[in-house]
Amino acid sequence: MIVFEKWKIALISMIVLASAVLASPNIIGNADDGPGPFGLSRINLGLDLQGGSYLLLKVELEDVIEERLSNSVEAIRSEMRGERIGLRNLTSDANSLSFDLRQQDDRPKAREILGQILGQDLTITATDLGFSAAYSETGLQEIGRMTIEQAIEIVRSRIDETGTKEPIIQRQGQDRILIQLPGVDNPEDVKRLLGKTARLGFQMVDITTTALEAKASGRIPPGSEILESADGSDQLYLVRKRVLISGDMLDDARPAFGQNNEPVVSFQLNSTGGARFGKITGQNIGRPFAIVLDGKVVSAPVIRAQIFSEGQISGNFSVEESSELALLLRAGALPAPLSVLEERSVGPGLGSDSIEAGKIASIIGLIAVVIFMVASYGKFGVIAVMALSINIVLIIAALSTLGATLTLPGIAGIVLTIGMAVDANVLIFERIREELQRGRKIVSSVNAGFKQATATIVDANLTTLAAAMFLYFLGSGPIKGFSVTLAIGVLTSMFTAVMITRMFVVLWLNRTRPKTLDI
Repeated sequence: MIVFEKWKIALISMIVLASAVLASPNIIGNADDGPGPFGLSRINLGLDLQGGSYLLLKVELEDVIEERLSNSVEAIRSEMRGERIGLRNLTSDANSLSFDLRQQDDRPKAREILGQILGQDLTITATDLGFSAAYSETGLQEIGRMTIEQAIEIVRSRIDETGTKEPIIQRQGQDRILIQLPGVDNPEDVKRLLGKTARLGFQMVDITTTALEAKASGRIPPGSEILESADGSDQLYLVRKRVLISGDMLDDARPAFGQNNEPVVSFQLNSTGGARFGKITGQNIGRPFAIVLDGKVVSAPVIRAQIFSEGQISGNFSVEESSELALLLRAGALPAPLSVLEERSVGPGLGSDSIEAGKIASIIGLIAVVIFMVASYGKFGVIAVMALSINIVLIIAALSTLGATLTLPGIAGIVLTIGMAVDANVLIFERIREELQRGRKIVSSVNAGFKQATATIVDANLTTLAAAMFLYFLGSGPIKGFSVTLAIGVLTSMFTAVMITRMFVVLWLNRTRPKTLDI
């Protein structure tokens, strides 16, 4: 008689029962119906299985560098003017900024101001009267990393608000973002959302001259710029470049209706933005200020009274446009513009074909394994097939619990696992057969077979598991899907071979007590 502890039988039974419950939503109901019974998760189907859209976006990091340098120029001009330091030729380009001092005596103070404004990311070079600054290689890499991470979070927020289920959003390369949208056949709405930077700013209107006069004369006042109207009209605005209130100070933005029942966007600022807004509007009553979105003026109302944390943005919006703008402002502004490098759609028909091909491959593989095991090992082969069935349930339960996205390579991983799952059983059964041929008794042969084969099983599967981990951390997209299902299959196959198969064999031997083993 072989001893197999009752607590192990109880534990295995609980694991198998729990796995059957967790896997059941994938059989009961439809994946489009949302979560399964009792809120249990289903396996998410990837883009190649249920159809959808694929977008590869490029983050325009050059624009971020140029904008940061331009902002630094404005800050330098303002601080130097406050310290009465004369400047000449203060300009910036895509990579650096430079200026000349009017007086030699101002060099120490100018250097101090530059250090405070520019920080450590820019390398400052000084000549006799001239200063220049450019980003170091380390600074450029850090800006790129932060910009990509922020862009991914903003993209995720915007797509989540559209209700798209289980989107895949991840970084690819140095400056690209990969987006997969399962179930989205027409990505135009998503592209429109992602194509808008949604950078909001409140800037004072320059009243020293008009935009038309400045444009005609070619003399734009320092620190000001000419902007177009967001409604597509020929209206031009002369506004100060300095952004007094920025979109990152928004707490919330919602579509609403104004006094004349026109669609507007109602916004609320955080405490910092509210205090600053109250101070600015209190000091500039009677002056116009511009609401600027992505470099175009939405409206330029005159400040009639002091305003604190709440306000409205109006601009001849339709209901859909006000809802979309509110969504963009809630999600936040993109740190850099995005351009579409690649776009393709996968039809649901192709996805259905992939699923059917995967089912057929799985069934053929399963049947082949069943025939081989039963023909080679008889009753022990039947036990191995039972363990294999439980192994499949465990895999499905694990994928559902983890919320993993199943792709076509993932199905390939499952099919491969079906074949690999019986490898451990083959090792055990062959070892038992060798022990019987040496003349050992049934009980000692079975004990020796499981004991001596376990080390080989663990060693072989850990090697495969290590390969799956490398694929996951170094791969992307479909490669990760394959590695996840492969790793889960390796773990469950070890458990079923070492524990479940042994339990079935022990229970069968203790119950039937055969005189010989036909293996």
